[in-house]
Amino acid sequence: MKIGIFKRRRVLWLLVALVAIVVLALQVPEDFDSKINTTLSPITDAVSSVIFYAVPFGESEIKLIVVWLIIVAVSFTFYLRFINIWGFAHAIAVVSGKYTDPTQPGEVSHFRALTAALSGTVGLGNIAGVAVAIALGGPGATVWMVAAGFFGMASKFAECTLGVKYRIVHEDGTVSGGPMFYLSRGLAEIGLARLGRGLAIFFAMMCIGGAIGAGNMFQANQAYQQFVNATGGEASFFYNQGWLFGLTLAVLVGLVILGGIKSIAGVTARIVPFMGGLYLLAGFIIVGMNAEQVPTALAVIIESAFTPEAGFGGLIGVLMMGVQRATFSNEAGIGSAPIAYASVQTAEPISVGFVSLLEPFIDTIVICTMTALVIVLSGVYLEKEIYLDGNALGGVLMTSAAFAKSIDWFPYVLAVAVTLFAFSTIITWSYYGLKCWTYLFGKTLMADRIFKIMFLSFTIVGSAMGLGSIIAFSDAMIFAMTFPNAIGLYLLAGKLRADLRSYWTRLKAGEIARQT
Repeated sequence: MKIGIFKRRRVLWLLVALVAIVVLALQVPEDFDSKINTTLSPITDAVSSVIFYAVPFGESEIKLIVVWLIIVAVSFTFYLRFINIWGFAHAIAVVSGKYTDPTQPGEVSHFRALTAALSGTVGLGNIAGVAVAIALGGPGATVWMVAAGFFGMASKFAECTLGVKYRIVHEDGTVSGGPMFYLSRGLAEIGLARLGRGLAIFFAMMCIGGAIGAGNMFQANQAYQQFVNATGGEASFFYNQGWLFGLTLAVLVGLVILGGIKSIAGVTARIVPFMGGLYLLAGFIIVGMNAEQVPTALAVIIESAFTPEAGFGGLIGVLMMGVQRATFSNEAGIGSAPIAYASVQTAEPISVGFVSLLEPFIDTIVICTMTALVIVLSGVYLEKEIYLDGNALGGVLMTSAAFAKSIDWFPYVLAVAVTLFAFSTIITWSYYGLKCWTYLFGKTLMADRIFKIMFLSFTIVGSAMGLGSIIAFSDAMIFAMTFPNAIGLYLLAGKLRADLRSYWTRLKAGEIARQT
């Protein structure tokens, strides 16, 4: 009975919200979108210039934060002896449920944690982010995106394992975990409690910003752009009314995030496999239709990655762009995914690390590569009117145009896919942001409500702002999270490797139960 009452209340709130949307639509001035953009753009640009401090190098610039992230990923790949290769088969076994024990503490299965985390990564970073990388860095950026995805599998393993190892299981059965806890609790174990607390607080603050930017505003913005594009462009009812689209999306997101991680995981477990499969299927069809051109497209991608005509400075520029966009997409080393994986029902933190290996592989190596291949095959990246502000073939619109070259009706399907991807990403990042918010301000009903209202407000703002400003802010917040997270990973690396050796020894000895 209580469940039925709760569902009826959700429906009632939805109806009230829809009525409010109609009323507001009649009251808001037509230039409301431009006012939002004009007000917030200087702020986002200022934040970006600080985080992405760059050192000139020839004709390019070396962004120190990107170099920092590359070092982390490559270091853990060698430190864990290329676990991204030898651990892949076991990752499949764990995620398939062969080692899942629902009696263990936690809230969701390994599979549902993976889909929840994937919903935060598989989405517009794969669709719009790849287009941005190619628009700015050329087709060669794809190679560096794939490389970043491969090495990022190791750093993802490290952070997600630690996220479970140092999580807190509350009396009501809910779980809190992530970098905030392995920074504070883990570093306290090695006598660095004060440093750990400081890093945890800084991470939580940046993660809240990342949730608002990359996990919310960017998603809402690109979903709006593609929706308008598929519904008539300037003739669309929503044209120049991004705030209205955002408000509608915010209401739908709000109805899901009321239920916490179980509700989020339940929704994403359905959306992510279906939409991801549909998107990949369309990509495979287009590649098949243009099979004779695939070798040429691959040659262009590989040759452009090293840009011999641009010299070493050009290579650095393309590499920086590829790694930056790959990180935005798969979030390896960022520290966001451990917050979702911390909710897994398990007594073996290492098992969660193995499952997380699959995330960068699916997100970057498979889906991002497919997107890049379709864009290069179509040739739309060669058109000179590519912009990053959403007014022409920038971001998601560039990807949409690439698919439309072979399947003229696909932009309509992509509009649905983009909206659902954006929806699933937003609800997952709302959970990340909320966990960091409650870490800072306490796990209270008031803190919960304040964050959710603020978060949903930025869904509206993101739909109305220009893409360039949103990318600048989103990247800045996402990459700022790597500072404290990477420090924690390095300091706890010894404990991590000891746990991995113990787990693998017990696994081979048959001491870790395999479900039948």
